[in-house]
Amino acid sequence: MRAGDMLYEGKAKQLFLTEDPGVVRVKYKDTATAFNGEKRAVLEGKGEMNNRISTFFFRYLNEHGIPNHFIDAISPLEQLVRKVDIIPLEVVVRNIAAGTLSKRTGLPEGTELRHPVVELYYKDDALGDPLINEDHVSVLQLATEEQLKEMREMALKVNDLLKQLMEQEKILLVDFKLEFGVDAEGKLLLADEISPDTCRFWDAKTGEKLDKDRFRRDLGQVVEAYREIWTRLGGKKDV
Repeated sequence: MRAGDMLYEGKAKQLFLTEDPGVVRVKYKDTATAFNGEKRAVLEGKGEMNNRISTFFFRYLNEHGIPNHFIDAISPLEQLVRKVDIIPLEVVVRNIAAGTLSKRTGLPEGTELRHPVVELYYKDDALGDPLINEDHVSVLQLATEEQLKEMREMALKVNDLLKQLMEQEKILLVDFKLEFGVDAEGKLLLADEISPDTCRFWDAKTGEKLDKDRFRRDLGQVVEAYREIWTRLGGKKDV
């Protein structure tokens, strides 16, 4: 494969090789998906918003000591990131009951949790990305014990940092999903993206959903909600 060749295409992003074997170009797509790809649409402007918001969060976290794969944004839709081998786990941190947590536990949506809840999901489309525990991770050899400990610690630090940031913008951080990868030197890095596709954001005053639940639940104005997040983070409304 040569520089410019597509390395991978997912539901929301494409990854391309660059001249540097340790660097990958990520291009965000306008595609919106839900329920493991069963629901799909193209929403013009969504890719740009996710790229800009994710860029903002990665820079913010890097400034606060969270090692991640982000290098630089190079266009409204693209960014350069360090190439990593993704650990096939989704690390979900929950502060308020919503989505599957409400369904599994019976907690009414909007219930504030006594403390953050960390969950692990096995990244496997064929299995529907099931919820698993640390023993399952060990049996399946998805990550080492040390990596699991580091991912949990880093996820909780990210939670503290993002909660504080979003509270200043009158936004509740309900929950979010993180992915991690290992670089060529064996270092664990936060990877993938941090955006309204991977986080639940609610307006602190009205409870209005400002994330992908607007697409999942047919609430409409998905891109407008993403743009509201970007605007509150300091972006321009006319992006």
